[in-house]
Amino acid sequence: MRAVLFSGVNQPIEVVELELAAPRAGEVRVRIAAAGVCHSDLHVRRGEWEPPVPLVMGHEGSGIVTEVGPGVTTLAPGDHVILSWVAPCGQCRYCLAGKEARCQIAATVVAPGGVLQDGTSRLSREGKVVHHYLGVSCFAEEVVVPALGAVKVRSDAPLDTLAIVGCALATGVGSVLNTAHVEEGATVVVIGCGGVGLSVVQGARLAKASRIVAIDLRPEKTALARRLGATDEIDGSSGEAVALLRSILPDGADYVFDAIGLIATTEQAIDMLALGGAAVLVGLPPTGAKAQFEPLALAEADQRILGSNYGSVRLHRDLPWLVDQYMEGHLLLDEMISGRRPLEEAVAAFDDLQSGSALRTLLIP
Repeated sequence: MRAVLFSGVNQPIEVVELELAAPRAGEVRVRIAAAGVCHSDLHVRRGEWEPPVPLVMGHEGSGIVTEVGPGVTTLAPGDHVILSWVAPCGQCRYCLAGKEARCQIAATVVAPGGVLQDGTSRLSREGKVVHHYLGVSCFAEEVVVPALGAVKVRSDAPLDTLAIVGCALATGVGSVLNTAHVEEGATVVVIGCGGVGLSVVQGARLAKASRIVAIDLRPEKTALARRLGATDEIDGSSGEAVALLRSILPDGADYVFDAIGLIATTEQAIDMLALGGAAVLVGLPPTGAKAQFEPLALAEADQRILGSNYGSVRLHRDLPWLVDQYMEGHLLLDEMISGRRPLEEAVAAFDDLQSGSALRTLLIP
């Protein structure tokens, strides 16, 4: 099969022929319909995260099951699925408590990564191992993934569009509804209006927040955030985002979501909080980055800092529900897709994302 191979920061990214082994027990083979290009992939390209190489990137995808491994009874060839980079084991204490995004087995695949849950790879090139990325590797024509990481969804939904449900939408909407539990009437700020940030905006709208303030460096992105549910917008390039927010919400915001993951935006999120407010960290920073805040001020104001991994999702409950919300018109996905490119244009898709000009670009094998 053809796949996008990443061999290192200073190496060319190229489309090559790879061998994909058959699914083993508890696994399925999926023919990819579309794969979203996400900032997590960009972290790898820039060397800010260092998974084993060579590898096939891509962790946000959708497709059709073509083969099931021994013991798989929940899926069958022909099923439409959304891929998840967290494939819950269903047996650890977090899975049993309904906290699947914290699955201990899935965590061993995410870091240090490079393999599936049995510790081996299904990818190879001329007899040499090629590594998986976050247990998915969907910048390819096909993947083999754990069956529990392929979520069956309704077959009447457009399969390519559904690719962004598996990361951007689940992460953003989930951070609002599952992690922060935003109450009706609350005030919300979203820093960063890329794919995840726009999903946070839509989650806040579903939660019936009274004010939703969108902040970004690009006015076209905050304008789109208004179409998706934001009530106010702030130009983040002014350097006065905190003061501008206080001019809209003098007491600060009940919830501030950092959907970027820079040190500056994390510290801004904390500075924008109202009494009793919560800063929700959704965007992921480079490894080792450290932010500063004043613990005494945080304690005296009864404020919180919440980390949100993958929107605290319960995959087989939340992903089909998100698809239903899209099909019923309550969530807008098509507006968040800025382009579609073939696998051969993966580098251009990365460049678009890094420049800030793209929301979500889909790679179509």
